[in-house]
Amino acid sequence: MPVLDQLIRLFTEHGYLAVFGVLFISGLGLPIPEDITLTAGGIIAGLGYANPHVMCLIGLVGVLFGDSMMYLLGHFLGARALHLRWVSAVVTPRRYAKVQHRFDRYGNRMLFVARFLPGLRTAVFLIAGMTHRVSFARFILFDGAAALISVPIWVYLGYFGAENHELVLAWIKRGESAIAVGAVVLVAAVGWFWWRRRARARSRLRAFRAHRAARHARGADPH
Repeated sequence: MPVLDQLIRLFTEHGYLAVFGVLFISGLGLPIPEDITLTAGGIIAGLGYANPHVMCLIGLVGVLFGDSMMYLLGHFLGARALHLRWVSAVVTPRRYAKVQHRFDRYGNRMLFVARFLPGLRTAVFLIAGMTHRVSFARFILFDGAAALISVPIWVYLGYFGAENHELVLAWIKRGESAIAVGAVVLVAAVGWFWWRRRARARSRLRAFRAHRAARHARGADPH
């Protein structure tokens, strides 16, 4: 894959700063796949040009900076952001409507899942800022949680497969779908556990109130 080879050469020559820069502009909508960028960073670590743990940290900071810029752009400019030429090229009317529909259906969970949706990620973060659906702190919480899953996976895939690029490319193709499905399953599981805890808490509260009401009733009974 020419993109992977070019990124490996770039990162070998310029190190962590180049990795951060490419991830940052990728977050702004430049069509450079984030998964391939992180994998290339892992490969140069596997070849001895970088530390894999530091590469994970750089990758995490890079993707969060890029994502945050899109959120803040939408937050401060609102709908005017869509009039910027490079933004309108990334967030087309059809994509905008699609993201709005998914936000209405899934709520803030979309901020977590968006990390695994390359075609919609930038639009999701921009629209989250434009609509003020969520605070910046909450945005970082959702996006950061997803990045803590995806970034190490791609970096360590490149690190352990540094000597076999064909195998790495095969896993990238498989991994895109697998991670997306895994993310959806994880969100569903967390949602189910949260709902179950809330249901149990409500049940205990009702039982407590019923018990207290019964005690009051007995105390008020003159007989």
